[in-house]
Amino acid sequence: MPDISLGNIRYNPAAGTYEARVDIAKQGRTFRYPCAVPGPLDMVDADVRHGLTQQALTMAGREGGLFAIR
Repeated sequence: MPDISLGNIRYNPAAGTYEARVDIAKQGRTFRYPCAVPGPLDMVDADVRHGLTQQALTMAGREGGLFAIR
């Protein structure tokens, strides 16, 4: 299982989404993904974190896409 960490989570009221950078470290490299999860302002924190993490893992499993390597 890769090591996963979330950056600062912000709520975007115009889009109705929680947004954060999600870093996935694997095989000595860190891959950074911009993620956004729709939800109300009072969404449970654990659900927000789970949604952001799942989105990053999905993005990491695809060829191409938007990410940065550190």
